[in-house]
Amino acid sequence: MKKLVTSIALIAAMAGFSGQALAAEGGDLAEMTHHAAQTGHYPILKPEQMDWSFAGPFGKYDKAQLQRGLKVYTEVCAACHSMELVAFRTLEDLGYSEAQVKAFAANYEVTDGPNADGEMFTRTAVASDHFPSPFPNKEAAAAANNGAAPPDFSLIAKARGVTRGFPTFVFDIFTQYQQGGPDYIHALLTGYQDPPEGVEVAEGTYFNPYFIAGQSLAMAQPISDGQVTYDDGSPETLEQYSLDVSAFLMWAAEPHLEDRKRMGFMVMVFLAIFTALIYLTKKSVYANKEH
Repeated sequence: MKKLVTSIALIAAMAGFSGQALAAEGGDLAEMTHHAAQTGHYPILKPEQMDWSFAGPFGKYDKAQLQRGLKVYTEVCAACHSMELVAFRTLEDLGYSEAQVKAFAANYEVTDGPNADGEMFTRTAVASDHFPSPFPNKEAAAAANNGAAPPDFSLIAKARGVTRGFPTFVFDIFTQYQQGGPDYIHALLTGYQDPPEGVEVAEGTYFNPYFIAGQSLAMAQPISDGQVTYDDGSPETLEQYSLDVSAFLMWAAEPHLEDRKRMGFMVMVFLAIFTALIYLTKKSVYANKEH
């Protein structure tokens, strides 16, 4: 058994090393791009597994990071992407007071109604409202973005993720890896680059080897160094912005992650104790029985 586990670990290490080495060599990205175009298997490069505070069976959200991620979302992403399933009141979980949440919600206007005359109207948002869409409907969103409506970000961190092949997925069972979405979002935001020599992309699109649906996408690089000002002194870099907004979107998709992990741990402890009690009861009952 020990030899089997060692062999699987060795295969995983060799697979990861060979993939990294292939991506690192200068001319290989062009070859990988052409291969992906022929086979239709994307992304060209797999996202790197990042060190998230919420990873693992005992992981927890970093509230300071979530607050920074909210700032990145509101100042950059909210111009195109909605979060229609997330209510303002849930921002209290990020460490904000009720008054701060009300003040934050007041920065938005939402459509309500109909009124007594049967007409819809706009009003200032309150804490019970949800993040509104920047567009009145999907058709308007598509018209403003070259025919492709930007996806809603409410569940994007759970909806996006690159499938991890053998043998990596075997170890995911034990490590409880569930960060495919944040890893992908981070890789996508930091992965914009010029296409390699010999690779052409469609007009109006931008090359990104981490894009899950092709070699290029219609969205230009949305953020760059120094674009968002942080109040806590954190680095104002593309890398930090990408990490923070990815963590925030993970929280938006699974705000009860910590409660789920805590409950899961309690269930496992209960099952372990219950199993031990059943075993001891069985030994006690059959102790004086002839076998």
